[in-house]
Amino acid sequence: MVEHFASLTRSLLESYHLEHFLPKQVDTMAAVPLLKEEPTDSEDGYDRTENLSSDRKKRLPLLRTANIGWAVLCAGLLGLTIGIAAGVASLVVQGWSSKSETCISRTAGPSPVTRDLDITYHTEQFNGSLMMENIYRLPGSPEVDAAWEALGVNYRPLQVPHDVGLEIGLSPDQVKLQKQHGGGFPANVEGLHHLHCANLVRQALYYNIDYYRDLGTGAFQNEPHIVQKHVSHCLDVIRQQLMCTVDIGVLGQVWFQPGDSDVPEPFVDFNTKHVCRNFDAIRQWAEERQMPEEVPDDLIQPPEPGDYIYDHVP
Repeated sequence: MVEHFASLTRSLLESYHLEHFLPKQVDTMAAVPLLKEEPTDSEDGYDRTENLSSDRKKRLPLLRTANIGWAVLCAGLLGLTIGIAAGVASLVVQGWSSKSETCISRTAGPSPVTRDLDITYHTEQFNGSLMMENIYRLPGSPEVDAAWEALGVNYRPLQVPHDVGLEIGLSPDQVKLQKQHGGGFPANVEGLHHLHCANLVRQALYYNIDYYRDLGTGAFQNEPHIVQKHVSHCLDVIRQQLMCTVDIGVLGQVWFQPGDSDVPEPFVDFNTKHVCRNFDAIRQWAEERQMPEEVPDDLIQPPEPGDYIYDHVP
């Protein structure tokens, strides 16, 4: 792009002829010889000094005009260069924005999130360590639960306006809110539900299950067979999501040498780099739009004639 810009600038300079900016009289200056000191009085009584001073005075306006011409030329070229640079920068920004919009439109369904928030991308290195645990992997505790809660795993539904809901694919016969309470649809950001499911699977792991059964909160308020259905539902939702957005990156291998071995061994490197969306901004968007903890008893609009009603839990 830089080479193209430099070539374009050279072409523009070559296409601007200096005679368009400078007065034609300046050309005659090339034939004027350097001044030499001569006697004031010649044999014929002609005062050459006076004549030379007169010539200088005649040339001063031409020099001023030439300087103005050069100033106009330089200012014009500077403005042209700045304009071209600004145009190139604008095209780069627009191109990146267009690519981002194309990317999100091809990899995600319509969403109210994109009506208020720009989806951006950045490179992030995953922590795939096998032995070095972070807070999300530790056995159940209040500190671990707080870390997962901060990810938005239990956010309350948000209120999607009726027209927006229809635009993003919600059905007119889905559950709606009473008009006196703002109308629209109750809904959740799906990516946060995926995290909710990962959290529940974590809680149901063999080394955590007793801790959460004893707490008896959240999903563990239900009978064991319902908990089992809930956990298997979450596991399968995660499976489908991972298959839908299958990662086509590759895992290389690194060398490591155990302390009790004299020979290095290969080991898969799970600490890979990925292109990620701006999760924190999306999570904050959902957090700020949660419905209140306390809602009116008549918040939900009863089914209307013609609304589809399932005869089983879907």
